[in-house]
Amino acid sequence: MRIRARGFSYRHAGRRAHALREVDLAVEPGENVLLLGPSGSGKSTLLAVLAGLEHARGGEAAGEMTVDGRDPFETRHRTGMVFQDPETQLIMARCGDDTAFGLENQGVAPERIWPAVARAHEAVGFPYAADHATTALSGGEQQRLALAGILVRRPELLLLDEPTANLDPEGAALVRDAVRPALDDPDITCVMIEHRLDGLWESFDRVVALDSGGRPLADGPVADVLTTHGEILLDQGIRIPGAPATTPRRGEPGEELLRADDVSYRYGKREPLALREASFAVHRGELAALTGHNGSGKSTLSRLLGGLAPPTSGTVTAAGEKKPLHKLKAPALAARVGTVFQNPETQFVTSRVADELAFGPRSAGWSDERTAARVAELLERLRLTHLADANPFTLSGGEARRLSVAGALAAAPDVLLLDEPTFGQDRRTWTEMTDLMDEVRRDGTGLVAVTHDREFIDALADSETVLEGGRVRERRP
Repeated sequence: MRIRARGFSYRHAGRRAHALREVDLAVEPGENVLLLGPSGSGKSTLLAVLAGLEHARGGEAAGEMTVDGRDPFETRHRTGMVFQDPETQLIMARCGDDTAFGLENQGVAPERIWPAVARAHEAVGFPYAADHATTALSGGEQQRLALAGILVRRPELLLLDEPTANLDPEGAALVRDAVRPALDDPDITCVMIEHRLDGLWESFDRVVALDSGGRPLADGPVADVLTTHGEILLDQGIRIPGAPATTPRRGEPGEELLRADDVSYRYGKREPLALREASFAVHRGELAALTGHNGSGKSTLSRLLGGLAPPTSGTVTAAGEKKPLHKLKAPALAARVGTVFQNPETQFVTSRVADELAFGPRSAGWSDERTAARVAELLERLRLTHLADANPFTLSGGEARRLSVAGALAAAPDVLLLDEPTFGQDRRTWTEMTDLMDEVRRDGTGLVAVTHDREFIDALADSETVLEGGRVRERRP
């Protein structure tokens, strides 16, 4: 499929600024294009336009954008897109049914569907049987299943929005290996967004880079763009191979704030234990990293530490509290623990960014004056001031992540739990996020980060707890 854009601009409904401005783009059939740009540069918007999805969102478009000479909406049945948040495209209760869904809608004969499903699962390294529950998957496992559901249909235009962002290194390698056959297929055109290029960029024919205003910045062969425009890309916050490493910073852990003792958790009566007799403590002024393969129990332990569910066995308590954490009333729990989920959109409850930041302090009984000052402070610290009136659900992945962190910080909890805090961040916003985490730590907050980001761990973590198979396998200082 051939892509053509001439002077194409796009503005989301309710937004003053354009997400994309005057984009000229030509992608030939079978070509593989790596789409780069800082957080908020319009990369995901461009993919959504190519997938024919923006018709339903009420935005304003100008200029020309065609796929095979037609409006992208008319070619959407030949296009497959893997979103930044895989959970948004999993719709069936069982994994095999979810992968089969697209083929069933295309009227493929039943005897052809299940062999194709099995091949797709094998190709992406999906580890479970077809009848495994989609609700029991980790974020990385969801991503692999979502990719299988697209590849099984053999799309002619493949659009990938950071498909490895939620994966551990081994899982990311499996997904890259699963994508490579599509990149080698002359009948498939591919456009992919990725912030981390190591082990990936050599698989693409071209790089197209957008600047922070959604305008074209560079376009050409990968090696040429990285060589000729490397300094400009770095200045825009775009990660490129060989960028300087971050200097490590460490905290000064103090008294214990939160403790889990021998906690286990099971998601359903028929499901195996997702977490087994795990113990963990959080201290003031500490950043503790939780690591391990996808499905190892990291997010489950974080959920229990946040008081969001009662453990199947064991206890989670906050210092000075007699009740278990999950039995605290909402205002008391909010003062103890703030949680940033893996998918930030799941915790947005208002239609304005500024209102989202004010929600926690208002719920905690803060005065209007104190709340307004806190909102202004967080908007500035996380580079969201220009988006104060925007709908949170129209933000880019990186902007949504920063908003979710700011929302959790708004009521100044003792402990902050972060599930993949650097997901979707370009180099500049990654640096700002780590600076913020270090500042919050020095203010005396205890932080727990569930992460696959080794660079983040090396830069900030005071300790690392490795989980495997739902158990604590190792603790590293």
